[in-house]
Amino acid sequence: MHDAPPTHSPVPSEPLAHGLKQRHLTMLGLGGVIGAGLFVGSGAGIAVAGPAVVVSYLIAGALAMLVMRMLGEMSAAMPASGSFSVHAERALGRWAGFSVGWLYWFMLVVVLAVEATAAAQIAHAWVPAVDQWLWVLLFMVVFTVANLTAVKNFGEFEFWFAALKVAAIVVFLALGLLAVFGVLPDTAPVGLTNLTGQGGFLPHGWDGVVSGVLTVVFAFGGLEVVTIAAAETDDPARAVGRAVRSAVVRILFFYVGSMLVIVTVLPWTAQQAGLSPYVEVLDSIGVPSAGQIMNIVVFVALLSALNANLYGSSRMIFSLAERGEAPRGLLRVSGGQGGGGGVPRRAVLASVAFGFVSVLLNLQWPDTVFLYMLNSVGAVLLFVWGLIAASQLRLRGRLEREAPGALALRMWCFPYLTWVALAGLSAVLLLMLTDDVARPQVLWSAGATGVVLLVAFVRELRARP
Repeated sequence: MHDAPPTHSPVPSEPLAHGLKQRHLTMLGLGGVIGAGLFVGSGAGIAVAGPAVVVSYLIAGALAMLVMRMLGEMSAAMPASGSFSVHAERALGRWAGFSVGWLYWFMLVVVLAVEATAAAQIAHAWVPAVDQWLWVLLFMVVFTVANLTAVKNFGEFEFWFAALKVAAIVVFLALGLLAVFGVLPDTAPVGLTNLTGQGGFLPHGWDGVVSGVLTVVFAFGGLEVVTIAAAETDDPARAVGRAVRSAVVRILFFYVGSMLVIVTVLPWTAQQAGLSPYVEVLDSIGVPSAGQIMNIVVFVALLSALNANLYGSSRMIFSLAERGEAPRGLLRVSGGQGGGGGVPRRAVLASVAFGFVSVLLNLQWPDTVFLYMLNSVGAVLLFVWGLIAASQLRLRGRLEREAPGALALRMWCFPYLTWVALAGLSAVLLLMLTDDVARPQVLWSAGATGVVLLVAFVRELRARP
């Protein structure tokens, strides 16, 4: 197998436009993981962990923060549109860059189709006369066109989408705290009653906390797009460092703060499966039309995630093509560096193709396609995060020896916390195998990972002299 290229070799200059600004990147980092997984999926975590879901989010959030810090360190030193795929190739060899790049691309193109389907379900409920598959088609066309134009349009879309999501969480936290202290009309101070009643803070013991981690950890996926987008800013190293520093702590605050407000305002046993805990809290404190308000927020969150994932997947496959790991025809970019120039349009079209296939899937199986698509990529994120950690372990020493000034952002307590992160990811994967609900996701994802790894190693063998 070929040795990894030396880390001091310069990253090739890419013909992509540098149309993203720092505010775009910062808001992408803040809003990239605030989606339906938080607004709706958090209810499943509360059901299995009770008030201790706060601890579950702390553990999962800490794991995501460690991974992002490692990724930020490498991306600030070696910014590239392929991000961790480029880092894995330099650290571990071509097989690693090929595998993590294609798996991440596969995960994003499936997830963006899932997000289009979920947004279409909401829109269909609002306008039943328009079939679900037509909504999926509309969303795919709109965001394909947006991503085929200048990258600054993507940045503006994401800036305002993310701003709405962040504003919604800030307002929710403010209203929740007022309700906790009994400041709102017709409310009395709640105190700690709901945290200590109904079975106590740990109604299902530490097993419940662990189950909660398995439920909520994937909600933090999406932060990686920040390091991909950094390559299209004027100063990638500085931009990614600032975005990572600002994003991880604030996101942890939003997630953990939200959960603390929810389980403090309402008894965890009062939450109903399938309903957003945010809606239930807002209903309980008398906010009119809370359900519709949150439906709008979730709808925007899904479209925002669709947009971000289409962007991230197109840049990942473009980077793979640059390194000879994907068809070279995907390297064609629109002419010029200004206006609509520097956009990898063929890579965008390749990445959106499955989204248009999902239109047909929604036409034939509108009620079941969502579950099957999610299962196919359920645990791929853990493999991606694991290779990020392994790459950072290998690259840190080389960077310190060969380019010490490049480490503008450093991983905390290296290498100990890197090993802690790897151990945590391994534990999550093993625990998923013991869980009846999560096991199918692991097995489906293992199958996809196995196929990609097999192709990668066959390519390595063929490349040997």
